[in-house]
Amino acid sequence: MKMYVGNLSFQTTSQDLQDVFAQHGEVTDVHLPTDRESGRPRGFAFVTMGSKDGMESAIKALDGTDLDGRNIKVNEARPREDRGGGGGGGRGRY
Repeated sequence: MKMYVGNLSFQTTSQDLQDVFAQHGEVTDVHLPTDRESGRPRGFAFVTMGSKDGMESAIKALDGTDLDGRNIKVNEARPREDRGGGGGGGRGRY
């Protein structure tokens, strides 16, 4: 029941997200990634709801709505794609 929330304002906090999403069901986790160097939020978050109904309600109600002056994007989170490792370009010479 994890959702991706994008286009967030840098002023949006985990508590803000908790409060907004809790209107649609139990929020079990809010993860707001920050930039390693600056410590500022990266503009997106992951919110986990306690039920599928809560998640669907939140997506339907909140996708495209204004939060802290930004129209947020809310959808079901997809698993990370395996990006593979290293380059591996070029061919061997015979």
